[in-house]
Amino acid sequence: MATSSDVGFRLTAATGTHRGDRSYQQDQVAVIAHPRIDGCVMGIVADGMGGKSGGRKAADQVILTAQQLFERYSPEDESPAELLSQITSEAHLMIKLTAISAEEEPHSTIASFVVSSDRCAYWTHSGDSRIYWFRGPKLVKRSMDHSYVQRLVDEGQLTEAEASSHPQSNLLTACLGTVQDPTSTAERFEGMEVGDTLMCCSDGLWHYFTAQELGSVLHSLPPREAAELLVSKARQRARGGGDNLSIAIVKLEALD
Repeated sequence: MATSSDVGFRLTAATGTHRGDRSYQQDQVAVIAHPRIDGCVMGIVADGMGGKSGGRKAADQVILTAQQLFERYSPEDESPAELLSQITSEAHLMIKLTAISAEEEPHSTIASFVVSSDRCAYWTHSGDSRIYWFRGPKLVKRSMDHSYVQRLVDEGQLTEAEASSHPQSNLLTACLGTVQDPTSTAERFEGMEVGDTLMCCSDGLWHYFTAQELGSVLHSLPPREAAELLVSKARQRARGGGDNLSIAIVKLEALD
């Protein structure tokens, strides 16, 4: 994906996904270039939960809703923050409607970011799929999970390391498709620079890495090779007990 030369940077991107050691793939991931706006791209991960097909249907619904709304998106009519908010609320509603017709309990996380052509980044997330922003190999910011163990970390009862091995680390305090309206966190960042990378991924991937490891890989390799390496390393570290995993990477590179 290349942008026009007056913008001064180009975006390179990749996705990776693996079923892990589960019987079903309930993760979905996409990177979508805007059909009309140079330098505008979306990355999105949805980690579905609920029954054999329920989780996959929920994740599919998140991606489908995001694609439809992003392709119609026009910055003259709405901001990227409003777009992401609309994606979250509409996907939530569609998952609930699917649940009524299918008599299942489908839910899904969402972690999505938009890079706009003026080098601003916007993100929104609900659940424990994460978004990371790196400058070179260094972590600038990451999203904070909507989970029971993150709440304990925030309260000072657990360290980050203890949280990752906690027996209730998969308990979410928010996601899409629940009875109540979803809790989501949205942020906006200005001044993305050449060498910056945005990545979103499901817990089946981030669970096996420190932020330093992720930053080092994303900085030293192009997105396609970085995605392949992180997926294969997560599979090794899972030792036969790995969840579904998915990752979307978008990197700002200098124009040649």
